[in-house]
Amino acid sequence: MTVVSAFMIPGSPLPYVQADNPPWGRLADAMKTAGESLAASKPDAIVVYSTSWFAVLDQLWQTKPHLKGVHVDENWHEYGELPFDIHIDTKLAEVAIQESNDAGIKSKGVNYDQFPIDTGTIVASNFLNPGNKLPLMITSNNLYHDWATTETLGQISAKAADRLGKKIAVVVIGRLSGAFYRHTINISEDKVVSEQDDQWNKKILDLLGQGATDVFLQTCPEYAEKAKVEMGFKHMAFLKGALGEQFQGGKVHAYEPIYGSGAAVIEF
Repeated sequence: MTVVSAFMIPGSPLPYVQADNPPWGRLADAMKTAGESLAASKPDAIVVYSTSWFAVLDQLWQTKPHLKGVHVDENWHEYGELPFDIHIDTKLAEVAIQESNDAGIKSKGVNYDQFPIDTGTIVASNFLNPGNKLPLMITSNNLYHDWATTETLGQISAKAADRLGKKIAVVVIGRLSGAFYRHTINISEDKVVSEQDDQWNKKILDLLGQGATDVFLQTCPEYAEKAKVEMGFKHMAFLKGALGEQFQGGKVHAYEPIYGSGAAVIEF
């Protein structure tokens, strides 16, 4: 198998910078568990699709071999800094760029100093790849790509790894229900904004847990609309494309609110 493990995690920095807050701490613990599972699967590289790396013209792929620095989240800057130290599998990225262009999805690499690494990628790297032991292949969320195109990008990523004879872990980054509180809350009492959002999140997670993948996929468009899922749930499209026939449901390690939005850590 090319894909040896796969995960979905939220991209918010709050579980990383404020893990002592109970609901966010439970997500942090779940991401650490996911990191242990990822390491146990012994991949050669980690493929990352983050909804918070925005692209508008081309599909972008990170090709700078080493990324190191400190990031401050644009929304939650008051909670502190996010250090990062990431190595990139440039060969894998180059093959994926070629495959994407061959498939008619205009793509290019980005390789320059001080490139603005997104929060979600940093959170994923710090939780799931402690010590920077594995290289990453990171690709962007093109705002104009629909579900089908994003699914194709997931397929391309797995195909690129297969061409190189590499085993990969796939990590997609994004929230569930997208509404959040726009006023200051007691963070220890954080909860999903509305009962409807909570019910939709639980429904979709139950379908995954049951392995009811056909019903799950049929429900995704309505879920994305009704719960205002981040980026239309495109992170799930990428994961579905990468897994292909291996997509058989998932184990939910945690489901919690992040300032009113829904967030889950899922192992597939």
